[in-house]
Amino acid sequence: MTDGGDEEDEKPIGELFGQLIDEGKAYAKAELGLAKASAEAKADEIKWPAILLFSALLFAQAAVTVAAITVAAALAGVIGRIPGWIVAFLLTAGVAYLLFAVAMAKLKAAK
Repeated sequence: MTDGGDEEDEKPIGELFGQLIDEGKAYAKAELGLAKASAEAKADEIKWPAILLFSALLFAQAAVTVAAITVAAALAGVIGRIPGWIVAFLLTAGVAYLLFAVAMAKLKAAK
């Protein structure tokens, strides 16, 4: 040929696009596999800390329950059994509402 190329080396444009699409799909699958492997590795890294944090939350809840029962028992000796339990309930519910209100205010401020 006069243009310097061999006819054997030239491929039809449709075949080139097909090859490009196939290579693009292979690249996308490889990238997806890499992202999946990376996410799995990060999930494995945080699995035990997450379990430990959840366990700590459960123990903190138990501590708050014990504290509330202790306050109720102490108040029961001073103001009576039922009023002591009611006051202890109102105190813990008040703290819970205060924490909730602060959290909601911060969420609204963040928007």
